Amino acid sequence: MTGDREPATAVVQRVLPAPPDVVYDEWLDAEGMAEWMCPRPARPTKIDLEPRVGGRLRIDIDDQGFQLQVTGTYLDLNRPHQLSFTWKCSDWPEPDHESVVTVVLRPHGDGHTLMTIRHSLLPAEVADGHRQGWGGVATQLDGRLNTRI
Repeated sequence: MTGDREPATAVVQRVLPAPPDVVYDEWLDAEGMAEWMCPRPARPTKIDLEPRVGGRLRIDIDDQGFQLQVTGTYLDLNRPHQLSFTWKCSDWPEPDHESVVTVVLRPHGDGHTLMTIRHSLLPAEVADGHRQGWGGVATQLDGRLNTRI
């Protein structure tokens, strides 16, 4: 039964081949996000971002013919160090459940960034899938940044 288990947190870290300001800007670029957001084979079909505190975000996703939406509100925008936003997913057992994604960006070596994605307040039954999903997203973002260098 949903709601019986404590909310969970998924954490993913990855060193990326770009400085924090470049990585930060990727998180607020709807056109660029289309290339790396959503772990493949899922793909965003439309991304709408209002990158300001209180602004909304929406990602429409096609996962091999299954349509879903992620919606949220920006909570914190601190370029180039951190951003956070709420996250609701239409295919969760309780679609109105609100979780929080926080992305922390720290300089790492020469021109690189240690990115930490912390997705908290997740429904326990989706936490492992989101940990894997964010890992895929981090890999895809790495690939995008590598092609831009």
